[in-house]
Amino acid sequence: MHQSSIIILGIESSCDDTAAAVISNGKVLANIIANQEVHKKYGGVVPELASRAHQQNIVPVVDAALKKAGISKNDITAVAYTNGPGLLGSLLVGSSFAKTLSIGLDIPAIAVNHMQGHILAHFIKELDEEKEMPEFPFLCLTVSGGHTQIVKVDDFFKMKVIGETIDDAAGEAFDKVAKMLQLPYPGGPLVDKYAKEGNPDRFSFPHPKVDGLNFSFSGLKTSILYFLQKELKSNPEFITENIKDICAGIQKTIVDILMEKLLTAVEETNIKQIAIAGGVSANSGLRTALQSLTKKDIKVFIPKFEYCTDNAAMIAITGYYSYLENHDFSKNSIPNARMKL
Repeated sequence: MHQSSIIILGIESSCDDTAAAVISNGKVLANIIANQEVHKKYGGVVPELASRAHQQNIVPVVDAALKKAGISKNDITAVAYTNGPGLLGSLLVGSSFAKTLSIGLDIPAIAVNHMQGHILAHFIKELDEEKEMPEFPFLCLTVSGGHTQIVKVDDFFKMKVIGETIDDAAGEAFDKVAKMLQLPYPGGPLVDKYAKEGNPDRFSFPHPKVDGLNFSFSGLKTSILYFLQKELKSNPEFITENIKDICAGIQKTIVDILMEKLLTAVEETNIKQIAIAGGVSANSGLRTALQSLTKKDIKVFIPKFEYCTDNAAMIAITGYYSYLENHDFSKNSIPNARMKL
């Protein structure tokens, strides 16, 4: 450990983005993502096609990250990779590549929990800027296509889920509702785009009754479906004519549900620092609602857009802290599609 720079190569391949990043002493030197266009025509991610695309993308993406960072593979201290949760075929491509590289270079391979990565994205430093980071303990709302959780974060690797969805994730609800509105995949960002121009109070939808800090979005989805079916009967052009207001009402409902539980969590834990993570944290309605909490003396941390969605910088930063803490880096860890925090 006498090396002056700890350089971590991060690899993320949990779903349909192949990503590689290089972090030196906690600062990002490169963060490269290859998106897969192939899924658009199917209206969702096709696992078999995703893993094939990862196989084609992984070498060029890692190569591009090393070039952008201005380092050679021999400068890497350790390689960190996503070990789960995610699509098994996709995870296998990234983990096999990382382990093989680590054997070839005789460096540690660090298995990273994808959800932990999203939370620790708050600790990524940029080369040329100072930024404030959350202090432990803080609450993190992780919202993505597959997860909706409130996590109490006591330390880099001491995290406890104190509330989570009992059915669909918020991101999944956005995408499924977008499908009902006949918007192309991925629909979540389009709902957000239309919502910005609509009236959020024109159509209102029920909030589910769920105990404690848990969430539920499947009932909301059903009530939106029935609402649309009823309106379309009397006016077949209902969606086209009212798309902005419908999206605004749906977005407001989802954001309100998330915020209600988050505020309850603040009251119950008395923790006044809130961070947000995961793909849905790019949603403008959620960002605005969170920023308004500063009036209540709550400190809010919102990552840059590029660190909200799946990226390898968050895997590299988690690997960096894992390396500093001398975790066990066995090459025997097996990718786990349903890995828990």
